[in-house]
Amino acid sequence: MKRIAIFIASALVTMGVVHAQEDAATMDELLQQIERGQARDSQEAREREARFAEARNEQQNLLNQARAERTRQENTSARLERLFNDNQEKIVSARIELDERLGALKELFGVLQTVSGDAQGRFNTSLTNIQYPDREDFLVELGGKMAGASSLASIEEIERLWYELQREITESGRIVKFPLSVTMADGEVATTDVVRVGTFNIVFEDGYLQYGSTGAVSELQRQPEQGRYTNSTADMLNATAGPVTFGLDGTRGGILALLVESPTIQDRINQGGIVGYCIIGLGIIGLLIALLRWISLSGASRKVNAQLKSDTASTDNPLGRVLAAYEANQDADTETIELKLSEAALKEMPDLTKGLLFIKVISVVAPLMGLLGTVTGMIKTFQVITLYGAGDPKMMAGGISQALMTTVLGLVVAIPMVLIHTLVSGQSRKIVNVLQSQSAGMVATHSEKNG
Repeated sequence: MKRIAIFIASALVTMGVVHAQEDAATMDELLQQIERGQARDSQEAREREARFAEARNEQQNLLNQARAERTRQENTSARLERLFNDNQEKIVSARIELDERLGALKELFGVLQTVSGDAQGRFNTSLTNIQYPDREDFLVELGGKMAGASSLASIEEIERLWYELQREITESGRIVKFPLSVTMADGEVATTDVVRVGTFNIVFEDGYLQYGSTGAVSELQRQPEQGRYTNSTADMLNATAGPVTFGLDGTRGGILALLVESPTIQDRINQGGIVGYCIIGLGIIGLLIALLRWISLSGASRKVNAQLKSDTASTDNPLGRVLAAYEANQDADTETIELKLSEAALKEMPDLTKGLLFIKVISVVAPLMGLLGTVTGMIKTFQVITLYGAGDPKMMAGGISQALMTTVLGLVVAIPMVLIHTLVSGQSRKIVNVLQSQSAGMVATHSEKNG
């Protein structure tokens, strides 16, 4: 290894000499160059050593400063730890002293905290809060003070709490009228006179109002369908003294919400869909036809009765036209008279029975169409169950409601149509019976004369 190192050093020196020989013209110049290079290298080495020494001194100073800072922080930490322990002992002593001073009052303040919290929750949902909104801030402040146990409640605060509770009890039995900003159903805010009925209802001239969770009062999106409820709100608003008939909701809006959410007649009809509209259309058509036939047959019946009392045949009624046929063939034999009278009676039959078959068909088709709507509604219900399962009854209620509503509409149309058909057909049969009996009587009379 030494030989290899000596060889490499010799090669480097030789290369340096060769390189120097390339720059130097003579051996003296080369020697001078080597001397200058050695001097320069020595100067750079001394400067490097000086820098290393200076950096070492600086690092040592920084190390000393860091050690001094650590010592100072350790002293500060120890001092703060002692201070923390001292404060903990003072807090424990202060709490013990506070408990001793409070004595029975500590239980009282716990009751005050509980009562103020309960009162705050009750007042937030009470209708009286729209008149006395400032009491909420007082209850929040009192509850926070009692929870922190940093200060005692004053006699004034205790009396204020008692006063608010007593006022809530008193206001729950009063009927008060006052102006209030109300959000109408169309979104506009208007100031109007309202009446608060205890803690149960709040109304204005057009109906009932609702008290929201945010403290705002707004009009119901839809008032109860029964007019007697909305009429009673106007009576309550205009009353000055004495008893007033009023639809009071003792559940504080529960029953009223059910009344409002219950579907109206229009909603129920809409639930029937296309089938329901078709059933109603058939019912209206059948009703119009039955009304026209009833009017026509009633007029014909009156004229027939008048003809029975008259000896002169009149062609403005069925019986008169039959009598006219008899008078026109008085000289014929009995068989001819019988045929002529039968022909005249048969000519009157279409006018007397016109439209009766259609009414009967409607009375039969209406429940069948209702059954069709029932089947389609149940199919929709089963489709919903297939997609979403049977966990939510509200999702199935739509199809079931449609199914039942079409059945109801079919029965509502069919039952009156059956009754109307019975009445109209009875009126028609009454006139037909008169024609038949009178024809038979005239044939018998003619046979006796010719016999």
